[in-house]
Amino acid sequence: MKKTWDHKGIIEKFEANRNEELAGPMAAYMKGHFPFLGIKSPLRKQLLKEHFAEYALPNSEQLFDEVWKLYNLPEREYQYAAIALIEKMKKQLTIDDFPVVQQLIETKSWWDSVDSIAPHFVGQLVKMDREYGDQVMLKWSQSDNMWTNRSAIIHQLKFKQQTDTALLFKIINQHTDSKEFFIQKAIGWALREYAKTNPEVVKGFVEEHSLKPLSKREALKHF
Repeated sequence: MKKTWDHKGIIEKFEANRNEELAGPMAAYMKGHFPFLGIKSPLRKQLLKEHFAEYALPNSEQLFDEVWKLYNLPEREYQYAAIALIEKMKKQLTIDDFPVVQQLIETKSWWDSVDSIAPHFVGQLVKMDREYGDQVMLKWSQSDNMWTNRSAIIHQLKFKQQTDTALLFKIINQHTDSKEFFIQKAIGWALREYAKTNPEVVKGFVEEHSLKPLSKREALKHF
């Protein structure tokens, strides 16, 4: 019989494995944006696996309350744990969750959290209702928040044949002049990934549009 969900079990496990020697270099790798406990990915995943084996998952109505209890903690490993909890319960997500997912993207934002959330959860929400999802993505593309823009660009990363090419290119065209490294990189990444499915279309798009050198280089990496 599993115990009733308690996020404090994760805190206890993580705190017991705090490693100050590793915490410094891990924080430095993330440009000092976040403090770390010093728990590397394999150990973190093992500790979470143990926690999920020991505790029943929360109810779907409680999901984001529990997610925020972890996400709001200072050390970066807790944001990863919150994302892992969503991953465990992603079948419970609905299109009503776009606003809270956007809030997560815009909170403690950096490429590691955004790139975990956008292709997985945002992509899943869009697939539930393509017409509505596309409208949300066009709105996100116009957001003042760069990370929300990046999420709109990369949300179809895993769509392959299901990619809405018109939407992909429309969102990219809204950002081709961006001087922001993470936007230029996202454009290249989205195009490179879609090129695995439709290389000629991507090649044609790159030839016909004025992309920043970084975006172009990333897009054509495997040609």
